[in-house]
Amino acid sequence: MSTPAISTSGQPRVNLLGLSLRQMEQFFLDIGEKKFRAQQVLKWIHHAGVLDIGEMTNLGKALRDKLQLIAEVRPPEIVSEHDSSDGTRKWVIRVDGGGLVESVLIPEGGRATLCVSSQVGCSLDCSFCSTGKQGFQRDLTAAEIIGQVWLAINSYDAFRPGASRVVTNVVMMGMGEPLLNFDNVVAAMDLMLEDLAYGLSKRRVTLSTSGVVPALDKLAAVSEVSLAISLHAPNDALRSQLVPINRKYPIAMLLASARNYIDAQRDNKRVVTVEYTLIAGVNDQPEHARELVVLLRDFPCKINLIPFNAFPQSGYERPSGNAVSRFWQVLVDAGFVVTVRTTRGDDIDAACGQLVGQVVDRTRRSERHRAAAEIQAIQVR
Repeated sequence: MSTPAISTSGQPRVNLLGLSLRQMEQFFLDIGEKKFRAQQVLKWIHHAGVLDIGEMTNLGKALRDKLQLIAEVRPPEIVSEHDSSDGTRKWVIRVDGGGLVESVLIPEGGRATLCVSSQVGCSLDCSFCSTGKQGFQRDLTAAEIIGQVWLAINSYDAFRPGASRVVTNVVMMGMGEPLLNFDNVVAAMDLMLEDLAYGLSKRRVTLSTSGVVPALDKLAAVSEVSLAISLHAPNDALRSQLVPINRKYPIAMLLASARNYIDAQRDNKRVVTVEYTLIAGVNDQPEHARELVVLLRDFPCKINLIPFNAFPQSGYERPSGNAVSRFWQVLVDAGFVVTVRTTRGDDIDAACGQLVGQVVDRTRRSERHRAAAEIQAIQVR
């Protein structure tokens, strides 16, 4: 399933899996068919989980034969599944070109949150994130992004009559920076919200960004999904060390753009989720918390504290429980709504910041990180 099929014209077949309703309608118009066929095909793919066009029985046989010559429904390929002791499941998924990405499903009570990747690797190189150490290969297509949702649902046999919904929430927080793959991510999120596809509420689809400000400004005009920003520091000096894109788009610029995004929504009760990874001895002290209080005092947000999840050669350590509690207390005393993210799936390397996949690195960053780790190991010896 990882190789695109070739049509009789010698061109790759159109993968219908990643087409939004508008795109699907245009596809049918372009091939001389009525655009209402788009609704039928969307329901077959995303409601019924059907991949074989020949099984779409409310399409005439002539149309099915025609589609099979020029189109396909092809999700990416599951290479392996890993189940955590806490119920979390991680999929390793092969995409076109041989790269591997990872998706994680986190069940909790009556809900289940799917963490979806948007790129093979990541170009931003945040210092506390394992994905960034792998370098960057390419953007995922819309079909490869929404395909992770399709696979997660299908692998749990959710299309069985009477089965409960498997995925109730989607977060664009997997491998990659979503706003650097703008068009494909927006198209995939449109399908997540589309009633003919997955019908998720705009409050249950969240895009998380490290701060690509021009793309965030652009997003406000085309999307109403929930927004999370990866802040991780209360000042520019520290954030630029942890999140290098801050050197180009500093905190004040990011917060202004995030506020504009919220203000552009029709729902005036929306807030931004501020993600803050706590790293021992780096950004987890009470003075950092007090500085964060001042920074966010007039910003419409809730704060999600994420104790650092270790990975090899990170150079960082997880903060103590007492340090997390002290940080949390400062924020709560200042009137903020604050949650501490429970670590899930760390026994299968599925926790926040641990996703790695397999990347044919076009940036040579992974090579540089390996060399630095080797030098450090020699110095320690």
